[in-house]
Amino acid sequence: MGTVFSFTVRDPGPRTAATLERIVTRLHRIDELFSTYRPESEISRLGRGELPLTACDPDVGWVLDRCAELTAETDGYFTATPGGRLDPSGYVKGWAVEEASRALRDSGSGHHCVSGGGDVQTAGGPWRIGIADPHRPGAVARVVTGHDLAVATSGTAERGPHILDPHTGRPATTLASLTLLGPHLTRLDALTTAAFAMPTPLPWLTTHNIPALAIHPDGHHEHTPTFP
Repeated sequence: MGTVFSFTVRDPGPRTAATLERIVTRLHRIDELFSTYRPESEISRLGRGELPLTACDPDVGWVLDRCAELTAETDGYFTATPGGRLDPSGYVKGWAVEEASRALRDSGSGHHCVSGGGDVQTAGGPWRIGIADPHRPGAVARVVTGHDLAVATSGTAERGPHILDPHTGRPATTLASLTLLGPHLTRLDALTTAAFAMPTPLPWLTTHNIPALAIHPDGHHEHTPTFP
């Protein structure tokens, strides 16, 4: 997935080590299926027309169905084909992180944190999650605290203006970063990508009662009423 995953388990038990091994194996499998960095991945072959969807792993069809639902919900601002290329990464990473957290829960862990590329799913708590300052590398702009909390951020600080507005085809540059909070990272991560592409995301997020923090290119902060 072109990123790093990390795990913090506060209540390790006799099953934790084996569970982490299974999680890492599963993450590598997800990467094999969905990585756009791998020309031999199923998503790459599907995008080039070399592999029919019916011959793909069932996870591929399931993810693309979820992406289609999010496209409808966000008026097309979330898309599995950014720039005309099949790439559901905006959904897959959050789903992979939350799936890893679910596996830890199933193994008996009620207090852990899973991070993938800066997006976080926690269980138990309280956890303190730092939100990176896009204008000061290594610095924290805000800290949020909570139990069973998911935090997703999209921005331009690390990868430049890489998120496209699907309606214009141009990079989204209205914000420097956008962070959403909620209980489940899968949906949250996808909505962060969609909202970042919107010309004015805060009204949409307020209407949908999603806690959000926007940091603008000039450095000022703006948030929805429900952001703590």
